[in-house]
Amino acid sequence: MSLMVKICGLRKPDDVKAAISAGADAVGFVFAESVRRVTPAEARDASKYLPKRVRRVAVMRHPAQHEWQEVLDVFAPDVLQTDIDDFELLEVPDSVERWPVIREGWTGIEGRLPEVFLYEGVRSGAGQTVDWQRAAEIAKRGRMILAGGLGVDNIATAIRTVHPHGIDVSSGVESRPGRKDPGLIRLFIKAARAVEKQA
Repeated sequence: MSLMVKICGLRKPDDVKAAISAGADAVGFVFAESVRRVTPAEARDASKYLPKRVRRVAVMRHPAQHEWQEVLDVFAPDVLQTDIDDFELLEVPDSVERWPVIREGWTGIEGRLPEVFLYEGVRSGAGQTVDWQRAAEIAKRGRMILAGGLGVDNIATAIRTVHPHGIDVSSGVESRPGRKDPGLIRLFIKAARAVEKQA
């Protein structure tokens, strides 16, 4: 199975173009408190010409139903990514994929995990790496999308150590907080695909 690569925290059409041309499988738009936050309309406009093969991900954290409903109505994402407990409170149509976020240290980790989940540190977008050895054990229990502190310099080691289903990067491909760097996006995906070919 090929490695799923998501570039997160996109804000402008040029960010999206850079991610697509580099070979991203998914692009994430942040609707939670962040320097990368966008409105549903901005996300819709930035992803207007996205190919069907690339998933559009709404990234939220503890949204109220009305906030999620606006994102759903205006942006119409393929995927909702938010903390695992949030899904118990939200109405999510079957047409939208669910990527529950499990944070390092979550007390329910020993229980049954979702089939697909995103694993990261306590704070999203902060460049915090998780314990990759621990993540490798958890990755055996489902299709993990590994996030947190990934970048050009460490992505090869992360993939070889954890063996995730997918990877998710945001701050690791920025020239400064909130500003995506097309060159870093290209190098990141190239490095990830190189490891994938060796597997």
